[in-house]
Amino acid sequence: MRTFVWSYVFVFSLNNAFSQSPEPPLSDMRLSIHTLVREDIFAGWRADDMERHARGEKNIDELLKRRPEAKADLLAWKGGTTLYRAVLAFETNKNNEFQHYMQKSLDLFAEAHKLAPQSPGVAAVIGGSYTLFADRLPEKNHSAAWSECYDNYQVLWNQQGPDVAKMTVHARGELLAGLAQSAQRTGRQKEFGDHLEKILALLPGTPYERVAKRWKNNPQLAINSSITCKTCHAGGRLNARITENKGK
Repeated sequence: MRTFVWSYVFVFSLNNAFSQSPEPPLSDMRLSIHTLVREDIFAGWRADDMERHARGEKNIDELLKRRPEAKADLLAWKGGTTLYRAVLAFETNKNNEFQHYMQKSLDLFAEAHKLAPQSPGVAAVIGGSYTLFADRLPEKNHSAAWSECYDNYQVLWNQQGPDVAKMTVHARGELLAGLAQSAQRTGRQKEFGDHLEKILALLPGTPYERVAKRWKNNPQLAINSSITCKTCHAGGRLNARITENKGK
């Protein structure tokens, strides 16, 4: 059975995803590294909980020692956390810090790609990171950031596109939303329109469809808004995975 990486990398609830989660059991080899680190990282990215974010960063470093087979995916996450720190430095006028973190994030993303150029995990983390932060970087960085975002979503689409209709609503929505938004931001208007049509056809009655309709009717609305991160997938949460593994 094909694994839809997008569904387990970026899964969180807009309402309660950032409530305190348990200490991730790093020794449990049944849990993917994405399950182990993502909630702490997203607590920083989406709720400004830097204590949880720092725990996530620490766990990434520990998992790099424990799970060498997942090095590429872990480096992608490390690049994402570093990109976030670059954004925070830029937004607080700390230019030297920004330059340091920005270059470090680019190096980490490049190393992750070099290790696993077709990894859907790497592509999902890098593409998702840029979806969240590209517009918060200095304007001179926008074009390159969105170009990288687009390229990573193409890796995902090449692998997952044939089965997109079989994916969960969350996984399907986040994939198509990322494709649409990165196409729009890189000036690919036909692709942008094509992906909106896919969203309308494959995600009726969802928040993705509502945004896609507004964007189709008024493409200017897409310039400074996002279509990603519109649903949650509670089954992918750390607590749910731990409970599922009990007794196995």
